[in-house]
Amino acid sequence: MNKKVLAMVLVGGRGTRLHPITKRKAKPAVTFGGKYKLIDFVLSNLTNAAISTVGVITQYEPHSLMDYIEHGSSWDLDILSGGIRFLTPYTSYEGDRWQKGTAHAIRQHLRFIDQHDPEYVLVLSGDHVYKMDYNAMIDAHEKSGADFTIATFTPHDTLSRYGVLQVDDAHRVANFEEKPENPKGDSASMGVYVFNKNVLKEILSGELFDDFDFGHDIIPKALEEGYKIGAYHFAGYFRDVGTVESLFDANMDLLDHPEQLSLNDTKTLPVYTRSSDLPPHHIMDEGSVTNALIGDGCMVMGTVKHSILSQNIVVKNKSDIRDSLLFDNVTIGEEATLRNVIVLEGTVVLPKTKLDFDEVTVIDNEALWKLGDGQDEQ
Repeated sequence: MNKKVLAMVLVGGRGTRLHPITKRKAKPAVTFGGKYKLIDFVLSNLTNAAISTVGVITQYEPHSLMDYIEHGSSWDLDILSGGIRFLTPYTSYEGDRWQKGTAHAIRQHLRFIDQHDPEYVLVLSGDHVYKMDYNAMIDAHEKSGADFTIATFTPHDTLSRYGVLQVDDAHRVANFEEKPENPKGDSASMGVYVFNKNVLKEILSGELFDDFDFGHDIIPKALEEGYKIGAYHFAGYFRDVGTVESLFDANMDLLDHPEQLSLNDTKTLPVYTRSSDLPPHHIMDEGSVTNALIGDGCMVMGTVKHSILSQNIVVKNKSDIRDSLLFDNVTIGEEATLRNVIVLEGTVVLPKTKLDFDEVTVIDNEALWKLGDGQDEQ
């Protein structure tokens, strides 16, 4: 158990770019890879690093996420001394504690940090896909003598989506810009930070005014004020799945490049999840599955190619599913055709329905009703 490190996991954002997937749930509760939720990755990383005191800072649609995590037993985080604690917005004599950004969210819970009195505070987001050894980053931070350290990576897409850093030869951050139109550096922030506790309190305890976000406000100001900011480069697989397209692409990576995230490697940084206690999936005689992930409780009587089916899904006779993601409890009717879709939980696709799109399209029962109304009008 690593008692000198306290983790603060931010899960409260609205996830507007993932709408309608996040219409009724927090982004970290979104299904991934047929078996997991996005939150599984950060919680598993913490378990693998023996960091067992974790504050989960909630705000937007927290109920499904809190119900999923419960006491943290699926990640061995259900302990008396530490464990998982849900930190919610609250009202105090100073006013409403409603979170206005990442740094502002941490600031609301400085008393929780003081209560545990760690040496270091690890600040994380609960909606990224990666397997990382946090202890390696913490060790590098200790040796560097930095006030705080930012984990960096080399993006696979445009740099302007991220906070962009320039790093000198001593692995110190020389410049930082949040989502610049013309990036000056080639490294991006992962939104993973290690702070010396006293430095974090010093930075956040003053009058923040409009300084609500680490990337937009706190880091640039810390550079101006002469804080020593380290950079720790992460060379592994990392995806910020903040858009429908990036979520879809990261899922497809599991099919096309399984070696990148290595979910099948259960010895090195395993990823844990909550068991659904469903029976094994069943591919019927008339079913055909090629290059796909099929979750527990599924029954397949149609054709599934290059797709990921989550749990408790029924694919009926002569249906054809390609290049798609199906979330839990979906039913696909006979002779239905699906391509390039993300089908949300509980959706019922009627027989002979054709959902074939050139761009990734999110489908739920409401979207199907609208499509049906449009066809009726034609």
